[in-house]
Amino acid sequence: MIRAVLFDLDGTLVETERLKALSYARAAVELRPTAVTEAQVVAAFKDVVGRSREEVATVLLDRFGLEEAARARMSEFKVSAPREVFAQIRMGVYESMIADPRILLGQKYQHNIDLLKKVRKIGYNTGLATMSHRPQASRVMDILGVTDQFDAIITRDDVSKGKPDPEIYLLLAQKLNVTPEECLVIEDSPSGVKSALAAKMKCIAVATDFTRQGLHTENLLDKKFIVDDSIALDAVAQAILTNHH
Repeated sequence: MIRAVLFDLDGTLVETERLKALSYARAAVELRPTAVTEAQVVAAFKDVVGRSREEVATVLLDRFGLEEAARARMSEFKVSAPREVFAQIRMGVYESMIADPRILLGQKYQHNIDLLKKVRKIGYNTGLATMSHRPQASRVMDILGVTDQFDAIITRDDVSKGKPDPEIYLLLAQKLNVTPEECLVIEDSPSGVKSALAAKMKCIAVATDFTRQGLHTENLLDKKFIVDDSIALDAVAQAILTNHH
């Protein structure tokens, strides 16, 4: 029996992944303006979508040879590692993006938000598991108007291991006082799907431009549980909820 429906945030309720990709791209170009293009970094972001901020910064720093340029600015940012320079530049760009409610509202996935509101209204427990840190997640949720739609919220600040580790979903189930087997997860990335499956939860993946290829090639889920158009999410979710009622 399904008692709780759990949601990811970035890429699932709102397309902040595109904004995040652009923020890393602009930070990389700032560090190496003649050697890196925004398009290259945005394309590479598809390989790390859904992972923690620390992991993304580390992978992109190495892939685009940003370490030397970042190291030269460590004293400026008062940090002890090149990765932290890159992360701080990128966070400044991202913060300016999400400071404008119009940008976020223009990126929301209305069908996915509608499902959240629907399942909550009919009595399911609802939870959020996001790899964003709490300040950014709170701002995004407030702008979307969904903060009060969740019975529990777990962010990157609450766990020691990020997705694809199952820790975040196991902790969320614990907070909701349900077993993993009683949970249905709505995700968008292979990393998030792996996290949900490792937690022994049922999962639906709603593909985005950043995650579609990975979801279809990694064979993590039966194809019927990969939703390529979010308008179909409600029907797929209802089928699972009905079968496990």
